[in-house]
Amino acid sequence: MKFVPLALASLVALSATLAARASERTIPGVVNPRQAHQDYILKCQGCHRPDGGGDDRSNPPMRGVVARFLTVPGGRAFIGQVPGVATVDLDDDRLADLVNWTLHTFDAEHLPQDFQPYSATEIAALRRHPIRLNRVATRARLVEGFSSKEAKQSR
Repeated sequence: MKFVPLALASLVALSATLAARASERTIPGVVNPRQAHQDYILKCQGCHRPDGGGDDRSNPPMRGVVARFLTVPGGRAFIGQVPGVATVDLDDDRLADLVNWTLHTFDAEHLPQDFQPYSATEIAALRRHPIRLNRVATRARLVEGFSSKEAKQSR
């Protein structure tokens, strides 16, 4: 029984640590990192976990993966069209901040050198066409492209 309060306290501490780090640094394309982190906590972390680890089943991990979508054709649009992004109840400015914060926070190492942050205008256009029924198949096809690209680069 003592484990549950301890685990909850650990999650709170982790969130506080991430929030402090997020608010201390400048992130390209993010006007308000503290608000973006709070939006992540309220809108994303319930499924994708505080560390972006997901569960590899219905809530894919973002940590070490999400920016890789930017490296394959259709991947940039996919990020703005997945249901959790396209239908979240945030305005386009805050959603652009949240997406850019997520990319930098959970997968900065895979951001392309020429990465251009998402703008509110781009987010607005993408979320008008959310991916619904074919989300899983689309994601699988894009992830397969990660492997193909890596295989070509290692030759």
